[in-house]
Amino acid sequence: MAAAEAETAAALRAEVAALRMRVQELERENQRLAKVASSCTCGFKEDSIGSVAVASSCLYRSNSEAQHNEKFHQSSALEKDLSPPFDHTVVSAEREIHCNRNVKGNGLTDDSSKRAKRTGQQVGILSHCSKRLVALKVMYFGQRFYGFSSEGNTEPTVESEIFKALERAKLLVASRKESCYSRCGRTDKGVSASGQVISLYLRSNIKDVGGSTLDERSEIDYVKVLNRILPQDIRVLGWCPVAADFHARFTCLGREYKYLFWKQDLDILEMQKAASKFVGDHDFRNFCKMDAANVSNYRRRITEFTISACDIRSSNDELCSMTIKGTAFLWHQVRCMVAVLFLIGQGLESPSVVDSLLDITKTPRKPQYKMASELPLILRSCQFDKADFMCSSDASRSLTEHLNDEYHHYMLQAEIFHEALSCLPLPDANAESNSLETLHKKRNHIPLLSRQTEPSYEERIAKVKTKLTESLAECPP
Repeated sequence: MAAAEAETAAALRAEVAALRMRVQELERENQRLAKVASSCTCGFKEDSIGSVAVASSCLYRSNSEAQHNEKFHQSSALEKDLSPPFDHTVVSAEREIHCNRNVKGNGLTDDSSKRAKRTGQQVGILSHCSKRLVALKVMYFGQRFYGFSSEGNTEPTVESEIFKALERAKLLVASRKESCYSRCGRTDKGVSASGQVISLYLRSNIKDVGGSTLDERSEIDYVKVLNRILPQDIRVLGWCPVAADFHARFTCLGREYKYLFWKQDLDILEMQKAASKFVGDHDFRNFCKMDAANVSNYRRRITEFTISACDIRSSNDELCSMTIKGTAFLWHQVRCMVAVLFLIGQGLESPSVVDSLLDITKTPRKPQYKMASELPLILRSCQFDKADFMCSSDASRSLTEHLNDEYHHYMLQAEIFHEALSCLPLPDANAESNSLETLHKKRNHIPLLSRQTEPSYEERIAKVKTKLTESLAECPP
């Protein structure tokens, strides 16, 4: 019995000695990396040093406990647990210590914030994690946002809110540029979407994402994680892994928009006749906001343009919608096309005006007219080849409950407005006054082809080249 105990004690002492040697190796490695980092301005190596230091500290504590308690199995287990795989929503032991050391609440501590600015380190980015290229299908209601893109200085935008959520969820593994971020479309201020698509590299639970057999059930539930953090008017609907050459904008096969409007006295048949003229491959420079500095090709292909009733009525009026499908769209193109159709529906323009505006030899300059409102416009869907978006049953159930709650909330608000309208005296239904108002509109209407025009593309690009030449001339040799 005594011999067995002596043998066990000898084995434990040997393991403790091995652990001490490992600690010394880690400390030497830590010192080497510290020397490298002293001349480096990036945040990656500093993070790596932090990870090594944490690992060394944890291992040293494990060694002390083993020596004190002579429990070899406990100390070896701690050594193995230094870098376990990620759970769906929980950061691993070593990385959680590292993240908690730098992050306080939703941001950095004061000291870490200063260090991050000095080194260029970005908040919420875990560059040492497994990653994969992921496409996310996003829904948002645009009333309170200054568009989708966050490239301007005006907040909030849908994009800025999404990246805030990605940082808080610790899903980012690189900066926006290094993560190969792309978006399918840049919707305007106030525009909504039920099928916007973005793609970027995100943290993954799966170490070998290139393997032939992947069990996606072990992957992070991106939909569930992000929807817990995103504001109420933005939701992720699904995710899917995509190939390395996937680009949300350039690999998109087609986009579908929907525009809602009340029928009122509009002539839907005339509007549909004019809308059919948009179908096909045309130069739409007279139906967009021209950006000559960045866009030289204004030809786009519309595959479908239909107008239909939505089977919703209110106060003797009927809700209708326009469905517009195409391979790609220009800046403000949909709202410009809709604006011209409204003029046709009011009897102020003939459907033939669409032919004239599409003929750039006949009409090289765009007439000045007001675009249709942005609020009823929806980016309904974006089509991709081999992009099968997934959503877990839990995330799907939460999404359904959330949207039902929002729908009931706005239905209550609509009923409050309906109640307010019922308290007002009914206006006199005077057909004669309505016809006089229509006649007044027609008398004051200036035909589109007789209005003042904007500069043509050739004039715009000449102005851009002149400014570029002047700026180059001002630069010192």
